[in-house]
Amino acid sequence: MIKIPIETVFTKIKEQKGISDAEIEEKIKAKMAQLSGLVSREGAAHIVANELGVKVIAKTSGRIKINEILSGMRDIEVVGKVTNVFEVRQFAKADSMGQVGSFIVGDESGTIRIVCWGSQADVLKSIEQGTIVKVQNGYVRDNQGRIEIHVNDRARVLVNPSGESVGEVARPAFAAGGNREPAKRKLIADLKEDDTNVEIMGTIVQAFDPRFFEVCPSCSKRAKLQEDGTVRCEAHGAVEPAYSYVMNVMVDDGSDAARVVFFKNQAERLLKKAPEAMLLYKNEPMLFEDVKTDLLGNQIRVVGRAQKNAMFDRVEFVAQLVDPEPSPADELKKLGGQ
Repeated sequence: MIKIPIETVFTKIKEQKGISDAEIEEKIKAKMAQLSGLVSREGAAHIVANELGVKVIAKTSGRIKINEILSGMRDIEVVGKVTNVFEVRQFAKADSMGQVGSFIVGDESGTIRIVCWGSQADVLKSIEQGTIVKVQNGYVRDNQGRIEIHVNDRARVLVNPSGESVGEVARPAFAAGGNREPAKRKLIADLKEDDTNVEIMGTIVQAFDPRFFEVCPSCSKRAKLQEDGTVRCEAHGAVEPAYSYVMNVMVDDGSDAARVVFFKNQAERLLKKAPEAMLLYKNEPMLFEDVKTDLLGNQIRVVGRAQKNAMFDRVEFVAQLVDPEPSPADELKKLGGQ
């Protein structure tokens, strides 16, 4: 199923009908009231777009620009310029070893991560920053709020394809999903439950130890530790588990403080640590004490979503993108525009 962020619906309505955010919000609230709460805000937004004759999705497969990609799309083709290449990782499957690698590509509209599985990861040996690639028959997944193109045996990655060129790569917007519209800056005190694509900035005042949990090495989904000590994945049965992790920090922006949750990728980005370094703390937790101390007092900028922690009756923030070293120049520009 293709997932269309409500921010995309807003953008398409504004582009095609010239209606302001405030007017769109009024129409959505009116539609929700009309349907007596039987439809979500996202559902009401789609109904409003349809009634206005707005085409939200131009196409769902074939050649597409990066800023038009949505989670759930299949058989898409993208041409882009490589901006970053990451190491290929090996992992254990039920009866063999597998591998996965990834790289970032960009075009004039945005950037996106390409994840290559199995033998497709071999392509990383022949690409570098600046290489032009064409991805054919890729499928799109959501990875904790950031969309990625995945390449399996049905897909292909062509290196320096004939007749293809890419202009200046657009600088990615600091927004959850990378190719979505920029996040809206809010004070922590103003965060509301279910806020999405929101940006906060503040100082780390407390850091907590990471928590590690078992995942399936084949599909990366949560695996369950059994009473007999084995670990099982619902899709792949008994597995030799890999491990993922989550960590929390308290961030204060002067208006209030909030617990911010960083899952695997964002924890690595916050700490500037590779997965191998993170896993050292699983068996040697005392090594993390210096890391926690070093985090205190650091300013960070985070895009994500707010959610209610029912147990503690408080709003928390789930990170979907973190900037561990926000640019003072960018902040001055932001303040100058306010």
